[in-house]
Amino acid sequence: MKTLKISLISMCALLLMGAFTLAVLDHYEVSKDFSIEFKSKDPSGSFKIMEGNIDFDEKDIASSNFDFKIDVRSISTGNGMMTKKAQTPEWFDSAKYPYAKFKSTKVEKKEGNTCNITGNLTIKGITKSVVVPASYSKSSGKITFKGSFYVNRMDFKVGKKSDAVPDQMKVNFEIPAQGK
Repeated sequence: MKTLKISLISMCALLLMGAFTLAVLDHYEVSKDFSIEFKSKDPSGSFKIMEGNIDFDEKDIASSNFDFKIDVRSISTGNGMMTKKAQTPEWFDSAKYPYAKFKSTKVEKKEGNTCNITGNLTIKGITKSVVVPASYSKSSGKITFKGSFYVNRMDFKVGKKSDAVPDQMKVNFEIPAQGK
């Protein structure tokens, strides 16, 4: 009788364990062939150094996480003098704030292979919530996110108000990440 009770208890435990499966997120690390560009009438440029992690589950996008760090000292405007100026306290203050950071707080599925990634963007020690629309594609253990969004540089005290440099900067990105 004891054997039957233990067998029944074991069977029930196995059935319960099977009923509660945990979604395992695929873990990715940002690849070196990413691109982050900012565009406006003037200036435009790109960042050359970024690292980060993506935990992504296509079946349960809401459980996904994005965590990036961009080295603002890697900025390139195509103009040496402008690139140096971007490092100054008036602009990115790279000596005091060497990184811009993004950490997701919510990821929502949209149509097809698109999603909205809401998160905290921190530049010069100032954090603001932004929504980043992105499309994604998966292939051979790699996932790539593409999209664009606008950042108001004045929200982060990057530069001064000016007729020469618009407040709204369009950020285009393509972020490939390799599965780990």
